[in-house]
Amino acid sequence: MVLHVRGRTLPEQTPVEFWIADGVLHTEPVAGAETVFDGGWILPGLVDAHCHIGIAYGGGAADAAELVRQAETERAAGVLLVRDAGVPVDTRHLDGRDDLPRILRAGRHLARTKRYLPGLGLDVDDESRLPAVVAEQARHGDGWVKLVGDWIDRTVGDLAPLWSDAALTAAIDAAHAEGARVTAHVFGEDALPGLINAGIDCIEHGTGLTDDLIDLMVARGTALVPTLINIDNFPGIADSAVRYPDYAAHMRALHRSCRPRIAAAREAGVPIYAGTDAGGMVRHGRIADEVAALGGVGMSPTEALGAACWGARRWLGQPGLEPGAPADLVCYSEDPRADAAVLRRPDRVILRGTLR
Repeated sequence: MVLHVRGRTLPEQTPVEFWIADGVLHTEPVAGAETVFDGGWILPGLVDAHCHIGIAYGGGAADAAELVRQAETERAAGVLLVRDAGVPVDTRHLDGRDDLPRILRAGRHLARTKRYLPGLGLDVDDESRLPAVVAEQARHGDGWVKLVGDWIDRTVGDLAPLWSDAALTAAIDAAHAEGARVTAHVFGEDALPGLINAGIDCIEHGTGLTDDLIDLMVARGTALVPTLINIDNFPGIADSAVRYPDYAAHMRALHRSCRPRIAAAREAGVPIYAGTDAGGMVRHGRIADEVAALGGVGMSPTEALGAACWGARRWLGQPGLEPGAPADLVCYSEDPRADAAVLRRPDRVILRGTLR
């Protein structure tokens, strides 16, 4: 079936018209097309740049049926491209489903024994092995590797780094040699200098950023995916950590300072992209809420939406709206920058050239 859509796109706000045949976009008319959207706003499919299709809500590995439900929930919210930020299950069989979002995988979280959520990551207790394990994950992934940069160390009762600076440098070099980029979960302050100086490509959360670390990220070109709607869970995490009062106090302090710190990073020029951290503690399908939260740290409505759309696609090396690109579109009769309620409910979702 040949489809036809007409409207305006962002950020240019220019009129666009596409014919969709054989799963790709055409700018020249194609005979027999059915107009399925006329007027309003046409965007490339939204991006959730930190999403765990594969982690069950509440923790642990999702089963096969839950994997599909999670992916369908993202699609309904207009998310047609997911950067997987680490899952304990192989989701490659979903690639055969033309009705589900595209996934760029990072493989398993790499951590140490008892230094991350149980059952989710691979334990690498001998850090001399970290470069080899990173290289293996890079070969199995879709251009990304996920490190756990810090987590609670129960021997000290607070957040602490997992890896030495030398191990990080060797591991990140190993990933880059395989053509992959590296990102890391980091809540606190202490793990950030080693990761950024080692050449890491992205920081997840980044609640421990300071002015000097922000300057270092700018100089290095390090991206940030702050997952603001998940950071709102920090007070609850602190409440559950009564055995570790220093950790609990630290998590509350990080929550209080988070938004000013992310705002400072944005003002300094750190590239920031939208990710919900869906899976585990955050329900799927909440990219609109993350876009709204980015507006709360100083991003304009257009900038915040770009962090979950055309800007995120460029960062991930994925096409947008151009002739010959895969026909992954979301269409809105109202301006999707208006508020989260509009963004949350696209009027048309076209994935791989088919109305969904």
